[in-house]
Amino acid sequence: MAVIQANQVLEDQSQIESGQFGTFVGIYDGHGGPEAARYVCDNLFSHFRVRHCVVGIVKLCVYAAMTAESEGAVTAETIQRAFRQTEEGFTALVSELWSTRPNMATVGTCCLVGVIYQQTLFIANLGDSRVVLGKKVGNTGGMAAMQLSTEHNANIEAIRHELKELHPTDPQIVVLKHGVWRVKGIIQVSRSIGDVYMKHAQYNREPINPKFRLPEPMNMPILSANPTIISHALHPNDSFLIFASDGLWEHLSNEKAVAIVHSHPRAGSAKRLVKAALQEAARKREMRYSDLRKIDKKVRRHFHDDITVIVLFFNHDLISRGAVQDPPVSIRSALEHN
Repeated sequence: MAVIQANQVLEDQSQIESGQFGTFVGIYDGHGGPEAARYVCDNLFSHFRVRHCVVGIVKLCVYAAMTAESEGAVTAETIQRAFRQTEEGFTALVSELWSTRPNMATVGTCCLVGVIYQQTLFIANLGDSRVVLGKKVGNTGGMAAMQLSTEHNANIEAIRHELKELHPTDPQIVVLKHGVWRVKGIIQVSRSIGDVYMKHAQYNREPINPKFRLPEPMNMPILSANPTIISHALHPNDSFLIFASDGLWEHLSNEKAVAIVHSHPRAGSAKRLVKAALQEAARKREMRYSDLRKIDKKVRRHFHDDITVIVLFFNHDLISRGAVQDPPVSIRSALEHN
């Protein structure tokens, strides 16, 4: 796991949880402030766990994975429910703080989650963070890069088409500004947790910043909190996963990132990817990497974004035996928030 800060306040959060239920990885790339990413990091994983209570002489409550009705199994539906509950919780927080901190309505976060349950990998995504699989190519010694996440960014033609289909009467649903496609000319991502000013009309008004206010009434949500979810049956040739916020992918291709991980020792993989991205960011500006590293936070945002990377290596022997992490492991992003 590695994190590099570019904004004055780090807007990325991330976590790894591993235990009886399997393994959970989350990357949360905030925008407009750190609050939504922090809220998701504090709450999303807990929505995956369901409390089973055994009542006898002693009331014993234990945490098991996911839902009682599916007997603890992880499914696309349980993941969808966890996202929905997290979105509802953050929206309730915005409502509660509306009179004192109205700009919470303009804070949001992308949300990329991976769950390994038994021999299946689930990927759920909102926004434009990305997960890439490094997969061995037969017995050649080569490694292929396979993108597993679907991104929701208005710069992708398929996303613009999706938005136009959802809003056929709105010619301004996507607007090209300074060479960048944006939803309503404001935001690049089309799905997120938070950003309630683009989902609920009662928050798209004074006193939020005028740049976020829409000129016409909102008769349906413009952004969605509904993740794209895929499942992938793990194969012995699946070697590792690279989870990262878009700050990494802005500078490294899927193939380059996989080649870096594959051609070096496992230890330090995430840090190596961050360094490669910063070296590329410096090269684009015709400056030295060492000089880029000296630039202050906030100013550095003009050169690169906050970057969070988690590299996860598979042990297929443990996976096939159904081994579980005991005691459980819980790791938050390298730069903790209070």
